[in-house]
Amino acid sequence: MKKRLSIVGYGLLVVGLIFVIIGGVAYSRVQQGYDSLQAFSESQNVTLSYNEDGQLTDRGTTEGADAIMALVTDDWDYPVNNSDFDSNDPLVNTGSEYMYQMATIAYHVMHGSQTVTLAEDAEYNGELFEAGVYDVAVDGRYWTGFDRMHPLDGPARGQAWSGTVHGLVGELGVGAVTASTLQMGLAMAGLFAGLGFIFMASGGGIVWASRSKEKVIVPDTVPEALLADGKAKEPVA
Repeated sequence: MKKRLSIVGYGLLVVGLIFVIIGGVAYSRVQQGYDSLQAFSESQNVTLSYNEDGQLTDRGTTEGADAIMALVTDDWDYPVNNSDFDSNDPLVNTGSEYMYQMATIAYHVMHGSQTVTLAEDAEYNGELFEAGVYDVAVDGRYWTGFDRMHPLDGPARGQAWSGTVHGLVGELGVGAVTASTLQMGLAMAGLFAGLGFIFMASGGGIVWASRSKEKVIVPDTVPEALLADGKAKEPVA
């Protein structure tokens, strides 16, 4: 029996060691990913703005930052981690910071306006648009919210949601996904390492117990209180 327990214990020790090694390798890979993301962020040099109280600001006001954050949390339903925002580290290099910066670009595009110039009169759906200069409000619309055939909306869409805007949003989106994936990888590395230590502790305990030298003492006679018929019985050799 002790030999079997010992085998089981050593087996758990081996399994635990494997889990610890996997956790260590995973942590090393995740850390390399973090280093790469940090280097990328530093090369981009995109930073957030904070006031002297450590509050996020946009164009000098906390109200602007609150509106942008509402876009992230309410409209995009992103689970923002407030601890990602640190006035002492304004560099955009975490998932929440990437999403906030992406929302900053989108917010200002959607709440801005575009100047469209018609060189000649145009008619659309029975409405006449005379030649001239028009100020077209984006009015909270994304790329798909415009009528591309409209003489004003069509040009305004391309000006508001330009290739540069799409490129920046896409780049920031990749950064957000990368940062979130790295966080998940870090959690998995911790899980593997934790399971490894649990298996090793269990295996070590079983091995220790299997090597115990305690002997079981068998009484020479059976106590009279345990005799059903009151007659003494000799122990079986």
